[in-house]
Amino acid sequence: MSSVDFTWLIGGPQGSGVESGANVFSKVCAEIGYHIFGKREFYSNIKGEHSYFAVRISDKKIHSNVNDINLMVSFDAATIFRHFDEIAPGGGIIYDSDLEKISIDDVNTLDKDFKKRLHHRLELENNSFTIKKALEIVREKGVKAYPVSFRNILTSLADQTENPKLKGLVRMFNVIGVSLSLGLLRMPSGPLLHSIDSIFSKKPQIAEINKQAANYCYNYATTTFNDFSHQLNGIVKQPNTILVQGHQGTALGKMAYGCRFQSYYPITPASDESEYLESHEILQVHNGRPGSIAIIQAEDEISAMGMMIGSALTGTRSSTSTSGPGFSLMAESLGWAGINEVPVVVTLYQRSGPSTGLPTRHGQDDLLFAVHVGHGDFPKIVYASGDIEESFYDTGRCFNYSDIFQVPVIHMMDKFLASSVVTCKRFDPSNVSIDRGKLLDKIEGKYRRFVFTDDGVSPRSVLGLDNGIFWNTGDESDESGHISEDPENRVKMMDKRMSRLNLILKKIPDDEKVLSFGIYEHTIISWGSNKGPILDAISMLKKEGIDIGFIQIKLIYPFPVKYVKFLLKDVKTIIDIEANHSAQLGKLFTQNMVRDVDYFILKYTGRAMTSSEVSDSLKKIVQNKAKRREILTHGA
Repeated sequence: MSSVDFTWLIGGPQGSGVESGANVFSKVCAEIGYHIFGKREFYSNIKGEHSYFAVRISDKKIHSNVNDINLMVSFDAATIFRHFDEIAPGGGIIYDSDLEKISIDDVNTLDKDFKKRLHHRLELENNSFTIKKALEIVREKGVKAYPVSFRNILTSLADQTENPKLKGLVRMFNVIGVSLSLGLLRMPSGPLLHSIDSIFSKKPQIAEINKQAANYCYNYATTTFNDFSHQLNGIVKQPNTILVQGHQGTALGKMAYGCRFQSYYPITPASDESEYLESHEILQVHNGRPGSIAIIQAEDEISAMGMMIGSALTGTRSSTSTSGPGFSLMAESLGWAGINEVPVVVTLYQRSGPSTGLPTRHGQDDLLFAVHVGHGDFPKIVYASGDIEESFYDTGRCFNYSDIFQVPVIHMMDKFLASSVVTCKRFDPSNVSIDRGKLLDKIEGKYRRFVFTDDGVSPRSVLGLDNGIFWNTGDESDESGHISEDPENRVKMMDKRMSRLNLILKKIPDDEKVLSFGIYEHTIISWGSNKGPILDAISMLKKEGIDIGFIQIKLIYPFPVKYVKFLLKDVKTIIDIEANHSAQLGKLFTQNMVRDVDYFILKYTGRAMTSSEVSDSLKKIVQNKAKRREILTHGA
C-alpha cells in the first residue's frame, strides 16, 4: 500500500463556518485512522475577510502543514485567487460554479498589495484576472476542477425535503464543501454523519438538516466525479488516539493537575482556553468524587492577576491565561508575586505584536519580554511547550515548578498551537505526579513565612491555617513579612530569592530542560511550536541523505547553559529557527553561551511555518547557498 500524505484546504469569508467544516473533515479523517495536523488562518475582523483551514492527512505521525494543497474547497472568490497556485499537480479544486465570471477587481476583500503582487506574478499589467482564468492556469498543470453550484444544491435539497428555508441557508456551504470532498475522495459516509451528530448534539434539528445536506452532496460527488487520482479509504486506527484542539492541551492539563482557580480577561488567542474551562467547570476527580474549577472573567488583566495571586495565597493552585497586550498589564503584579514568593502560573499565548499588531496571527514575539518582565530582580521560570501533547504534561510540570520553587512560572504557548487541530496519544495524567513543595497543612510553634533556609525555599502557610499567620507587602520584608529597609536584611533576602535560579537548574532534570532529536554537524536550536515544522523538515531531508540535528530548548529561563553546552560541544554550524524578527532565542543563546549563531531561519508574517519552507532553507544552508538570515513568507 502506498503511503498517504494529503492536504485539504477549505476557505471562505470569516464567519461563514470554515472552522466548523474543517472540524467535521478532521473528525472523519481521524475516525478512519489517519493522523491529522490542521491549522486555521483568519483575519481579525469579525466577518467578511478571508479565512481558511488547511488539514494535512497522513498514515504516519505528522507535526505540521506543507506548502502544497491536494484538494481545495472554495465557496468564495477570494479563496481561489489567494490559493489557486498552491494546488499541486494531480490535485483538485471543488468550487462554486457561480463564481467563474468574478474578476479580481470585483473582490473588495482582496487588498491592493495582494492584487498588485498577483498582477506582477502573472504579468497581467492592466488585464482583469478572473476565476475562469485562474482555473485555466491550474488545469494546465494537471489540476482537476469540479464546478458545483452551491445555491442550486440548496434549492434541490429544499425541494426534496419540502423545506423552503434551506434555499437561503448559505451558512451550510461549509457542510456542502466538506461532503463533496468526502464523496470525491471515496471516504466512508458513516463517520461524516456521526461527526455532524457530535458537533450539533445539543441541536438535533440543525443536525438533521446538516445530515440531509451531507447525504445529498456526498452522493452527488460519488456519482458525478470519477476521475480524481486520490482516494482516502481509511487505515487501521491506532489505539488510544485522540483528536484535540490547541487550547485543550493546557486546559485539560489544568484540570488534571489540580488547578482549581483561573482568572482571565478576554483576548485572542488565550480566551479559548478559559472558555473551554468554563464549559467544564464541574469535573470528576479520584474515586468518582465531584470537583470543580472556578473560572472568573475579570474587568481587566490587572484584576485577573490580582485575583490569581489572592487565590494562590489560600493554597489553591491558580493560574491566568493571556496574550501579549494583557501580559503587559500583568507585569507589576508579577513582581509582587515574585517578592512574596507566591506560586502562580501564567499561560502566555503569544501572537504578533507590537501593540495590537496582528491580533489573530501567529508570532513568538514575547520571549524576551517574558524573561525580563517586571522591574527589579526576582526569580521566575519561563518554560515553552513545543506541541499540544507536550502542553498537557508541561502544564502539570509548570504547577509543580511553581509550588516547589515558590516562583511565578510563565508557560509559553502561541497562536500556532492555539489554532491547531491534531491527533495524538491520549493524555495520561499519571505521567506527571503532583508535587506541592513545602506547602504546610499544620504548623506548631512560631511561624515565619520567609525564614532563611539552606535551599532558599521557606515552608509555606496558607490563609486561615492555625498558627500560620503571615504578612505580605510589595516592600522588602523580614522573615515574618514585616517591611524592612535594613541593608543586611536586604542582601540576605535578595540572595535567598535569587539563589533559587541555581536550585531550579540543579533540580529540574535535563530531559525537562532540553529535548534532543539528534546532534549533527548542522544542528538547529529552537523553541515552542517551531518543533513541528522542524521535525517534519528533518524527516524530509533525511530521505535525501541530509542529516540535521535539533535541540528543543524548553527551559528558557533560567537558561540551561551547562546542558546545552554539553549537547552542542561537537557542532560546527548552529541554526536558530524562530517566529520573530529579532531572533530572540538566538540573543539569549549568544548571551548565555558566549557563542554566535551561524544562521537564522525566521518568519514574522503572522503565518505559521510549514515544513516545506523550513526544509528548503535548511537545504540551502547545507549547500552554502543561504543568507545568514533566511526569511520565510509562505501563507495567504
